Amino acid sequence: MYMPDIQHKILFVCIHNSARSQMAEAFLKKYGGDHFIVESAGLETGSINSNVVTVMKEVGIDLSKKGTQTVFDLFRTGKLYNAVITVCDEASAERCPIFPGPVKRIAWSFKDPSAFKGTQKEILEQTRQVRDEIEKKIKSFVHDTDQISYWT
Repeated sequence: MYMPDIQHKILFVCIHNSARSQMAEAFLKKYGGDHFIVESAGLETGSINSNVVTVMKEVGIDLSKKGTQTVFDLFRTGKLYNAVITVCDEASAERCPIFPGPVKRIAWSFKDPSAFKGTQKEILEQTRQVRDEIEKKIKSFVHDTDQISYWT
């Protein structure tokens, strides 16, 4: 596993910063430790998805007090990132602004928990599946030396 001596700045982006980007941010903070500075944002304003709060709490991560923010607010502040990772569908990811500097754009597509239909039990189960997919992808990302090492 490659663990750099410097911190890499990562931004996760989805539609409303209500589910997928929040989960990705939380898991990278958990598995990446001090090697990453992590934020998340949405293309539009939103509020945290209560089903996401529930399923993340099941794995020991509390998002109940987590706020949302837009990617354009971050863009206007001039923040720089080593990578901007979109976790929404490809068409939505194309709406993400181009951040200045040598930023790597990465696209990971996950189903949107806000679009799930069915009983509450079924919606929670679908949300758990997305949570588990994101966690697996984050673990792989943290351990992928080829993906991270060229940033340094």
